[in-house]
Amino acid sequence: MILLILAFLGGVLTILSPCILPVLPFVFARADRPFARNGLPMLIGMALTFALVATLAAVGGSWAVRANQYGRYAAMAVLALLGLTLLSSRVAQWLTRPFVALGNRLSSRSNAQHDSAWSSAGLGIATGLLWAPCAGPILGLLLTGAALKGASVQTTLLLLTYACGAAVSLAAALLVGGGVFAAMKRSLGAGEWARRGLGALVLAGVVVVALGADTGWLTRASLANTGSIEQKLIDAISPSPVAAATTHSAGESLPVEGEMPSLSGATQWLNSAPLTPASLRGKVVLVDFWTYSCINCIRSLPYVNAWAQKYRDHGLVVIGVHSPEFAFEKDPANIAKAIKHFGITYPVAVDSNYAIWKGFNNEYWPAHYFIDAQGHIRAHHYGEGAYTASEDEIRRLLTEAGYQNLPGGYVQPGATGAEAAGSGDVSRSPETYVGYAKSKNFVSGPISQDYEDHYRAPLLEVNQWGLKGFWTVEAQSASLNRADGSIVYRFRGRDLHLVLGPGKDGKPVRFRVTLDGKAPGDDHGADTDADGNGVVTGQRLYQLVRQAHGTGDRNFEITFLDPGVYAYAFTFG
Repeated sequence: MILLILAFLGGVLTILSPCILPVLPFVFARADRPFARNGLPMLIGMALTFALVATLAAVGGSWAVRANQYGRYAAMAVLALLGLTLLSSRVAQWLTRPFVALGNRLSSRSNAQHDSAWSSAGLGIATGLLWAPCAGPILGLLLTGAALKGASVQTTLLLLTYACGAAVSLAAALLVGGGVFAAMKRSLGAGEWARRGLGALVLAGVVVVALGADTGWLTRASLANTGSIEQKLIDAISPSPVAAATTHSAGESLPVEGEMPSLSGATQWLNSAPLTPASLRGKVVLVDFWTYSCINCIRSLPYVNAWAQKYRDHGLVVIGVHSPEFAFEKDPANIAKAIKHFGITYPVAVDSNYAIWKGFNNEYWPAHYFIDAQGHIRAHHYGEGAYTASEDEIRRLLTEAGYQNLPGGYVQPGATGAEAAGSGDVSRSPETYVGYAKSKNFVSGPISQDYEDHYRAPLLEVNQWGLKGFWTVEAQSASLNRADGSIVYRFRGRDLHLVLGPGKDGKPVRFRVTLDGKAPGDDHGADTDADGNGVVTGQRLYQLVRQAHGTGDRNFEITFLDPGVYAYAFTFG
């Protein structure tokens, strides 16, 4: 209920958001006509269309985004025609003739101007397609939750509630504006000029949307941006973090935390036929939630691999559940390649729809769940570390199940590269997302959301970062539009990693890394040489820096010699 209220309030606040401004001329274009037959159907059509498009964007992937883009083109054409009809009555008669005929078939009633609720609803549908890209932090939260929860009635209800909030505020503005508009006509006799002025505003709005300014410079220029207000609402209802792990003394019996959920939601199984809780009875099970570009997951994988090999003949079954953080991590080919790269031989459930994630009520990467031979969850651990305690819990559950002669000692993987343990420096830089949905400490000026802009990087303080060159920043990533663009970061830590991917054409992208303006030398990472050279060949995490001595503050810069690269997130070790 709290989330529904939040969604509604976020929608109400949308009227103050800059990207709603191009929509207002379309709303006021019929302010002088009866609200029940014009304004109300238009707002209903707009809200329903927005909820549908946003739902598709949340659960359907990039194809829905492309479909919406085509819908925007069609909507702009329709609204441009509307603007022309307002500018000229003669053009209106000529252009609206087929629409009037269609409206007469759909509705048995129309007013003297050949107006109907159906035509108003059609205008609302076109407006909804234009409005759909207007997404602040509240809508970002809803879409993120929708992606995690999958297609459901709840997803659409949240988005529809958001749209209804916006429709309510627009309805209030329309009713007030309608009275003002009517008074102007009565007192000044300026109805024709007012109509033409509205037509000019509609056409200007179409131009603004076509140029991308509704989500670009208009956002930066407006003083009515409500992002900070919405973000405070989100922060106010954010749940408190749960305990990182269960801890038990050596002689203490492990409690029962719940039953092992179904695994049937997996979209695919790798290294195994599909497994079920029933087929695993009698075995001790370790479920490891991971995703292949997560550095914390990567550093824990050597231990999970070692446990799987050490105890596989003594009653332990390890199941990796791959639940993606980024869209590209849903690609089965990418997952299979990562499994081969990390040497994973145990079963992996591909959880691209987050069905297993939801079944466990999981919230973390990595997350380990320890399940006994009767199918009871007996312990859990979130994040890296506690490997000795985790192996003790595996051994305890195997002993309870009657397995004997377990191999002694603790695993010592001796991992290298990105899989090696972190430095332990608690002051190291935090995980930093490049996309605007979660971006922090960005200092290259305001971010132009989903719109190409030219960025310049100023002097940096610790944990600040920026862009140089022509970039398009999207919700989850930033893409380089022209060669020789850079990302800069003043970081602290032994290791610096960056999740990267080539452009849509898949062509490799060459890059060069510098530290404090010089080649990294002995401080180069596993994916760069001493001169700082490297190539982006696939969508994954790249280790760019591993300092040979210490974890001090350094100025990092990566320059891409080719366009098209996608950058997602920094992590540090």
